[in-house]
Amino acid sequence: MSTHLPWHAKEATVGEVAERAGVATSALRYYEREGLIRSRRTSGNQRRYSRDTLRRVAFIRASQRLGMPLAAIREALALLPEGRTPTREDWAKVSECWREDLDQRIKLMTQLRDHLTECIGCGCLSLDHCTLANPFDTLGEQGPGPRSLAGCDSTDGCC
Repeated sequence: MSTHLPWHAKEATVGEVAERAGVATSALRYYEREGLIRSRRTSGNQRRYSRDTLRRVAFIRASQRLGMPLAAIREALALLPEGRTPTREDWAKVSECWREDLDQRIKLMTQLRDHLTECIGCGCLSLDHCTLANPFDTLGEQGPGPRSLAGCDSTDGCC
């Protein structure tokens, strides 16, 4: 039998929030330990979450799917008001903070998608020694990291 958070309820138990948010209760306890969400404790030491916790958990899950680190998620959530449900304007402020970072992630992921076959196309799986994708290890001279996917502007065909 499913428990449903009544629309008029101001608070919910950890089990109710977990079910509505589609996460395990252990995830909620973890998010709370990490400072991403908050609860109050009853006299019996049970957690009670406010209704806006559901939106915060949805934001956390979506952000994690995008590969955002918990520290960045925590910083974004810190911009939201305490003691009231965030408004559309509050959420817009949070999303604006990530716009540049997300644009950069999209660019890098697009490059990875478009060049992944070329990177491993010869089958050697070694960009250190691959004479097709990285002749004479020219990318290694530019420093560590995925140079080809980080916007290498080389004209020698390595990117």
